[in-house]
Amino acid sequence: MQTARRGHRFANGDEMPLLGLGTWKSAPGDAYRAVKAAIAAGYRHLDCAAIYANEAEIGRALAELFAAGEVRREQLWITSKLWNDMHAPADVLPALRKTLADLQLEYLDLYLVHWPIALAKGVLAPRSAADLIPLSELPLAQTWAAMEPAVELGLTRHLGVSNFSAAKLQALHAGARVKPEVNQVELHPYLQQPELLASCRALGVHVTAYSPLGSGDRPGGLKAADEPVLLGDPVIVDIAGRQGVSAAQMLIAWALQRGTSVIPKSIDPGRMRENLAATALTLSDEDIQRIAGLERRRRYLDGKFWIAGGVYSLAGLWDE
Repeated sequence: MQTARRGHRFANGDEMPLLGLGTWKSAPGDAYRAVKAAIAAGYRHLDCAAIYANEAEIGRALAELFAAGEVRREQLWITSKLWNDMHAPADVLPALRKTLADLQLEYLDLYLVHWPIALAKGVLAPRSAADLIPLSELPLAQTWAAMEPAVELGLTRHLGVSNFSAAKLQALHAGARVKPEVNQVELHPYLQQPELLASCRALGVHVTAYSPLGSGDRPGGLKAADEPVLLGDPVIVDIAGRQGVSAAQMLIAWALQRGTSVIPKSIDPGRMRENLAATALTLSDEDIQRIAGLERRRRYLDGKFWIAGGVYSLAGLWDE
């Protein structure tokens, strides 16, 4: 067994392994099996979310692993996320407690605001403007203020955000009593976001990369007919071939070498082991420069699904 030991150390001494297992898009039953296989392979970082609708089966897997003595809770880093329909201050802690109950845990290591978008309670995805709440009515600062007590109550050790632009993160950070410590965003060679990375580092906010392999298995409704396939990019394939590794391993190594954590999703034990082995790879300066030239500002998860009735816009979402 190979264990990924490289991690990001937080101010309180906690360390988050830089390679984690993503659990989005795992079909019923797959997440249970994937978590067991990942822990056996050496993973110690799991990325979860209430909206993925699989936290209960992940919790069952964790409970069995703990009971069997295969891993201890304190050896794991477990992240989850607050969904958009629970942004009202009165709903934040109940949402977190529901996640903890589903995961069969007493605490999370990290709890994130999933998107800077507010939905009406009970709405999982907007169909019309009535399903969306403008941030002018339910500001992110109010949601964040309701999350802060979760740290003092011992329900989570750290707080952060996901899909936040530099401007939104800076505004939230400036007014926060408990500062956000992580921003989880889409990052890969087609969307490298150097300005956002620099802004996060200036604030002392760690960055986690999601969709690091191009999210080719996401639902068809989120895909464009002519979208580029990152894993098939000639530059990526060439660099991987010269290293004697897969394109996926090379992309993971690139993300790690940038200082970000990375959470590729897999349900295949062999792929999990390959991904874990990528922590030992090093890219040359020439490789890094070649990959820098692949920038397309191409989002695979572009946020168009939030644009209903003009309440939100893509320009306002990403501040671009």
